Order: sequence, then C-alpha cells, then structure tokens
Amino acid sequence: MYSDGDGLYLRIGTKGGKSWILRTVIHGKRRDLGLGSVKTKTLAEAREEAYALRKVAREGGDPATARQREALTFEEAALNVWEQLKPTWHGPAHAQRWKSSLDMYVFPHFGSRPIHTIQSSDVLGVLAPIWVAKNDTARRVKQRVNQVFDWAKGAGHYPSENPTVGVEKSLPRVKAKPKHHPALPWQELPAFMAELKQMEGVSARCLELIILTGLRSNEGRGARWEEFSGDVWTVPASRMKIKDEVHRIPLASEAKAIVGQMAGYDDVLVFPSPQKSKSGLAKPLSDTVFESLYERMGRTGFTTHGFRSTFRDWSSEYAHADREIAEMVLAHAVGGPVERAYARSTLFDRRRDLMLRWARFATGKETGKVVALA
Repeated sequence: MYSDGDGLYLRIGTKGGKSWILRTVIHGKRRDLGLGSVKTKTLAEAREEAYALRKVAREGGDPATARQREALTFEEAALNVWEQLKPTWHGPAHAQRWKSSLDMYVFPHFGSRPIHTIQSSDVLGVLAPIWVAKNDTARRVKQRVNQVFDWAKGAGHYPSENPTVGVEKSLPRVKAKPKHHPALPWQELPAFMAELKQMEGVSARCLELIILTGLRSNEGRGARWEEFSGDVWTVPASRMKIKDEVHRIPLASEAKAIVGQMAGYDDVLVFPSPQKSKSGLAKPLSDTVFESLYERMGRTGFTTHGFRSTFRDWSSEYAHADREIAEMVLAHAVGGPVERAYARSTLFDRRRDLMLRWARFATGKETGKVVALA
C-alpha cells in the first residue's frame, strides 16, 4: 500500500495488479473502498473521487451507498418503477405496453447511463424524432419517463429537477385530433347479430353479451360467475374503467340465455380462454380474440369498442332515450361533480326498460316503426 495522502493509496497485489484504495472512517469504523484499477483510472481521477467520497463521510453519509446510487442506470430505475406500478394497471397487456415503449424509444438512447447524468437535452433527443409523426406515443413515452424521474428524485437517486419538466416548450405544437373507434351503423346490427349467432366458440358468445349489455371489451371478457344473480349482472368497481363504484346491469332474456349457454365451461370465468395459466387455471379471453372472430366472419370496418357507439346512436336516433339513461348504460359519468353529488340514483328501472328494448332490436324482434302516410 503506497499512500498518496488524505487516505488515498495505491495498492499493488501479490501478482502485480495495481488499484486505487480509499481508506476512511465511516460511522466510527475504518473502511477500505476500492476506486478501480490504475489501467482505467488516472491518479487525478482517483484523487477527485476520493475527495468526493471523503466529503460524504464527513457529512455523516455512507460513501458506499452514495456510489451505488450514482451507479444506478436509467433502465434499472425504470424497471424498478415498472414493478411497483404493475399492481395498479388493468392487466398484463397494459404493463407490457408500458415497458415496451421504453424498450423501443428510450433505453437505446440512455438506458445504460447512470440516471443522475441524464438531462433535459437527453429527453428531448428521445422525443423530438417521434413528436410529430407519433404524437400520442411520444406523449405516453414522456409521461413514463417522467414517472421514472419522479421516483428517482424521491428515492435520492436524482439530485436535480425532473428533466422532463418544461421539455415540451422545445417541441413543436401538435394539435390533437380526436380518434373515434369505427362503429357498425345501428341499422345493420340485427343482421350482424343473426350472423354472429351462427358462429361457434366462446369469443362469439362473449361478443354477443358485450353488445347486448353495452360493456367494454375487458369488462365482458373478465366476467365471473359470482357476478351474476337472477337478471342482474353486478360488475365490481375493480373491473370497471372508472373504479368509483360497482356497475349493475339489467339483463334481458336474450342476454341471460347467452350466459346460460356458457355453464360448464369453467367454475370461475364465464368466458374462459382455451389457454390455461401456468398453474392450470382458466384465463380470460385475450383482447385479440374478436379480431380473429371478425376475420372468420369476413367482417371489417368496425371495432368491438365501436358497438358502444352503435348503441348510443340507436338510443338517440331510434329509441329517443334520454341522454342520461343512455350514458348510464355505458357507465359514463353524467353531469359535473356537484350534480353527481346530489343525483345519486342509478336509474336502474329506466335503464332496464331501455336494455330490454335494445336486446329486442339487436336480435331482430323489433324491426322498426311503421309510419302511416296520407
């Protein structure tokens, strides 16, 4: 051990290897910290690092912990955040999309760099190439990077302001264009339902129930037997998009018949996937099963989510239903916070009347209105 002063030593091993060592006192105990080989670190660099670590020790900190924090890469921090957020997402697909966007757009740029070295210019370098062409994707990437830096700052890994703050000021302004899910015109629904009824498979029955109840795809695919009682389907708040309260759905006889057809497939899930989990339990249908179903039917030009729009248009143009009733069927919030604080009824009976009529129309039992002309 050859001293350079202030606790910095050059250590020469028994086989001739040379490295820098910092000998210091941490919380009353002497510690030797390796600073690296002389092949990769000069004396000036070793002195600079030794000075920084001694300062941490003088202030009551642990230099070893400080070095670990500095060594944390952005990718390591992001994966930590990803694991923490997993339980809050709707399912594995959502979690995978979160990580995949960083795999594609962020990690190749600065994933391997220590997180404390990343600045706003680095974030800008990731967002600028996709900001105009893929604005929705770019905004989601920005939001996810922001989450990582918020965590890093709170955990003591990032000493400065979150580098995503204000970065949009350096990017061109992009006017958001609303994107609507293509929908089947309500006039064509009875013919589609008649064709769908002839299709075999769990996915076809699941789609029938989704259409007749106005639910979202994931809410229908995740249906569980415990949620059904008589002619009411009670979807727990944990499975709804707006996780404020349960959603009670009145079931028409046509909808109840579909549920009855699924008895015996699984004891827990109403619409189980043919694929089992690793533990051998049934899994819900995937979010791609309906695309395969439409392909088998030779149908294009609409989406599963679009059937909610089909119902909404039918409610206004054909059934002349009150707006609030149709919106409640779709589990949308009606009115502002103050109005909702006072109007607490779910209008279940009025929704039942509308859903019974919707089922009759969708299944071809109510073909239209007859108007007598003079």
